[in-house]
Amino acid sequence: MKTLYLDCGMGAAGDMLTAALLELLPDREKALEGLNALGIPGVEMVCEKAQKCGIGGTHISVRVHGEEESEEMHGHEHRHAHGAEHEHGHAHDAEHTHSHGNHHHSGMHEIEHIVNGLAVSERIRRDVMAVFGMIAEAESHVHGVPVTEIHFHEVGTMDAVADITAVCVLMDRLAPDQVIVSPVHVGSGQVKCAHGILPVPAPATAYILKDIPIYGGEICGELCTPTGAALLKYFASRFGAMPVMRTAAVGYGMGKKDFPAANCVRALLGETEGAGDTVVELCCNVDDMTAEAIGFAGETFLEAGALEVYTVAAGMKKSRPGTVLHVMCTESMKDKMVEMIFRHTTTIGIRENISRRYTLARSIQRVQTPCGEVRKKISEGYGVTREKYEYEDLARIARERGISLREATDSLRGI
Repeated sequence: MKTLYLDCGMGAAGDMLTAALLELLPDREKALEGLNALGIPGVEMVCEKAQKCGIGGTHISVRVHGEEESEEMHGHEHRHAHGAEHEHGHAHDAEHTHSHGNHHHSGMHEIEHIVNGLAVSERIRRDVMAVFGMIAEAESHVHGVPVTEIHFHEVGTMDAVADITAVCVLMDRLAPDQVIVSPVHVGSGQVKCAHGILPVPAPATAYILKDIPIYGGEICGELCTPTGAALLKYFASRFGAMPVMRTAAVGYGMGKKDFPAANCVRALLGETEGAGDTVVELCCNVDDMTAEAIGFAGETFLEAGALEVYTVAAGMKKSRPGTVLHVMCTESMKDKMVEMIFRHTTTIGIRENISRRYTLARSIQRVQTPCGEVRKKISEGYGVTREKYEYEDLARIARERGISLREATDSLRGI
């Protein structure tokens, strides 16, 4: 099974995760070019070699309109990685427009507008917005106001959009079957931000990391940012010790600040043995929901991190036609999914089944064709190899050429 293990012994931040994942790719320069071609307004990501405690790795700098974010630009006195990574939300009247230096305070609507304009698949857009949604929910809880009234000092700026989008794109490119994350080192002491002096972990980070194994230590400083915490929580299949695995690649994503220990996120990509992994299947029967309502609920579950959502037609009591809703998720997401199913459906009961899942190892290959670059999904394992072009790319070719989806697929045969 293709497994990604993230060692967060020095916490995590968006740029550190980006750099660590980038190092896992054999064509990292081309991958960086791809990130810079996503269409994030005014943003350029620059890859730099860095060393921490004698370990070589990569640091990612995000430049907005040619200038890297700095502490002075935001008036914050503490940074873990770069300017955008200390992003404590600020609640204020949503009807007012506020600015801080050269930076606009953006709400979720503005962020969604930016994300919808990026050259990424719909799945990646959902991933990006789900991560931002986690941060907004945390800030909403901390400040005691609705999510719609949350505006961000820095989360909504282009550099934070770049960090979150880059991680989502690279995760999609690596396509691991499971992501295991170590217990997260959050640091200790206090941190200064726009609201004053806050404890470490900052309140938003602490909220996001609920139910996740975390620890402090002797290192004084904020090691895990809200963005880093949200990305870890969203993509993690589970948290725990590194499994027995045959590693194929190791990446080191460096932070800017120097500590007594190497300030980095370490990513290990490889294969794990075993009879599949464990997933939770949550089922419920509904006979009084419209097709639109069921479709909306399914999309909502997927955006929140469900592995799969599907429905089966069934005959219900009193001879009513109904629907059996199935939601597959990791064990760590079970409680959240149960809550969401009750919120978005009319069911009054949910059944739980624990299943073993067997999956093929998946990877994405980018193929140059007369129709432009097309992504090919390759699935391997158990003596089987399968290849399939991504639907979004086939649909783009069909629309551009005014042909059917089948004709678009046939045009790529043999490439």
